[in-house]
Order: sequence, then C-alpha cells, then structure tokens
Amino acid sequence: MKDGIIQQVDTPQNLYDKPINLFVAGFMGSPQMNFIDAVVEKKDGGVYASFSGNSLKLSEAKGKKLVEDGYAGKTVIVGIRPEDIHDEEMFINSAPDSVIEATVRVYELLGAEVFLYFTVDENLEITARVNPRTTARPDDTLKIAFDMSKLHIFDKETEQVITN
Repeated sequence: MKDGIIQQVDTPQNLYDKPINLFVAGFMGSPQMNFIDAVVEKKDGGVYASFSGNSLKLSEAKGKKLVEDGYAGKTVIVGIRPEDIHDEEMFINSAPDSVIEATVRVYELLGAEVFLYFTVDENLEITARVNPRTTARPDDTLKIAFDMSKLHIFDKETEQVITN
C-alpha cells in the first residue's frame, strides 16, 4: 500500500519475483533492488539496455517486448536485485553480454554473505550480495555479471513494469 492505495495483492514470492511497479520492487527485499536508468538500443541484431558506457544484451523475449511497445531509443529503469549480480568467474565467462566493470567502494561481511557496494560512475551505485569467499576488496575494479533472466524493466514515466 502506498498513499492509501493498494499497489499489488499477491503471494510474498510473487511480490518479490514479479513486482508490478517500481514501488513494490523497491519495497520488497533487503537490500533493496538496484535501479538503473538505461536507454533501450537496437544494435548488432539484438536489443540492449545501455547506461554509463555499458550495454547489457536483453533476452530475445524482453527485447521484443520493449521494441513492440515502442521503447527503442527511450530511457527505461532497469531493476536487478543484489543477489542477481555475480562476481564469480563462471558467471562472467558464461554471459559476456551481461558483464560490466565497477569499483568496489565498501565490502561488508555479514557472515554467510558479503554485500559489495560498487560505483559504476560517479552517479551510479550498485549493491551486490555475493559469496563470502569473494576476493573483492575496497578500491578494486572488477567485472560483475547480471543474471539477465532476473532483470526487471520499468517505464521511466509511469513506473509500471514493462517486463520481468
């Protein structure tokens, strides 16, 4: 509920996995979902979400939905949960179209997990929940991979989900 208006009624798992808008997406989960302003681009036979000099190749289904709905060339909000960002070599090597470089600002060990707080550029900060065996430390610049199957895309103006 936001401002006295019910936003979404569903099971807790569906609220988490398939939020219908930016408010629900940000409300569910801790730390909250990362939100990134990105431009939808058609290039090289695919559809990409581009931001801060990076391009993430979207799945065929998500790309098709964005193009069909008229989002090509427009800014959208990409949402990704911290646990869906990985620093393991296996993820980085298996999905090169989902990899960006970022600099670790803060390393927070919480026992069974580590929160890494990254800076992509001066205006974009991303949080990742990673394995405590990570070798990443503050001031390291490293590659991180997004689990593209877990990406949520929202309309920048209405804040409603386009695809997730």
